[in-house]
Order: sequence, then structure tokens, then C-alpha cells
Amino acid sequence: MRYDELEASILQLIVAAGEDELRAFGRETVTRLVRADLLDTAADDELTEDGWAALTSARETFRTAGGAELRALLTRIDEGIRADDDLDQGLLTVITALEHWTTYLEEDQRGELFELAIRSVEEVDFQVSADLDDVLASSEMAAEYARIRRLLTA
Repeated sequence: MRYDELEASILQLIVAAGEDELRAFGRETVTRLVRADLLDTAADDELTEDGWAALTSARETFRTAGGAELRALLTRIDEGIRADDDLDQGLLTVITALEHWTTYLEEDQRGELFELAIRSVEEVDFQVSADLDDVLASSEMAAEYARIRRLLTA
């Protein structure tokens, strides 16, 4: 499967999914994208102390927090960013996942979950460097696509 076919397939799955499946997919995907090991290479000085505290709180509470609570935490994170241009890749992945989930909770737009799915695929691609002409050739990418399909078609 080519990368563009993978994207189209994921979009179709999201469009067809029920609300329960979408929420389960979102929670599980955010869980995957806010895990601690993604922050291993982030420098302490990339965020202020309050920014790190807000990020920790968002990572711990996103499953139960509402959109307004998460938006307040994301605002604190944003205000705490010290890096001029380049945030650590893992830190950026975590923040972006929280942003997509928060916006989904606030606006109920399925496109945010599509973006979340693509960020998850990209995170796997970052680890294994998938072939764009046969994205599912690696077992890691095939497993991620299977995870996405399973959650969205449960």
C-alpha cells in the first residue's frame, strides 16, 4: 500500500466510525503519543517549569479532562516554550497529540482524529523509515495500521 492509499484508508475508517469507536481510538492513540520515552531526548530548558508542570498534568489527565481544562493546560505549555524554532521531536509529538485531542473534544471534528492518526503513523515511520511505495512492508507499520483499523471498526 502506498502512503497516499494509507491516508485515504484511514480517512475512510474515521468517516465511517461511530462515536464510541472514535473516542476509544482517540484515547488510545493519544496514550501512545504522550508516553514518557518520547520525552527522553527533550532538554529541560525547552519549557519553563510551569510549562513542564502543565505538560505533565495534561499527559496524566487527558483521558478524563474536558476540552476547556486541556485547553488551559495547552495554553500554559505554549506560554512555557523557550525554544525559538526547534522543539525536540518527541516533545513536539506529545504537544501535537494533545492539541489534536483537545480540539476534537472542543469542536467534535473528525479531521482532528485523522490528524492524530497520521501523527501516530509518522511516529512509527520516524522509528523504522517506511518505504512510501509499500508503507506496510515493515511489521511495525503494519501493526500500527492494524491497531488503527481495529479501534475504528470495533
